[in-house]
Amino acid sequence: MTLLLVWILNAVALLVVAYILPGIAVASFGSALIAALVLGLLNTIVKPVLTILTLPITIVTLGLFLLVLNALVFWFAGSVLSGFKVNGFWWAMIGAIIYSLVSGLLSRLLVS
Repeated sequence: MTLLLVWILNAVALLVVAYILPGIAVASFGSALIAALVLGLLNTIVKPVLTILTLPITIVTLGLFLLVLNALVFWFAGSVLSGFKVNGFWWAMIGAIIYSLVSGLLSRLLVS
């Protein structure tokens, strides 16, 4: 049950990001649910592999390259899905940061 609530909250966070940023568009709540699912799968499966492969540059940049990885995963999800669009790398960077903050805040509401 908690997993389902977290999934819905992540979709709501994605809608909030699309509302705030003009460079990110989500077609509907159903598209936001699918995009949240794809983002969750990419962050679970692909991102750890990318983190290990880019470990030297992550160490050199003192971890700041992880922001770039988050943006690339966010941008990739936007390019794969038809109802979720990201208009460039910098929109993906800002969107990934705001998405992380909003979904973290909403998840804290769920735990409280």
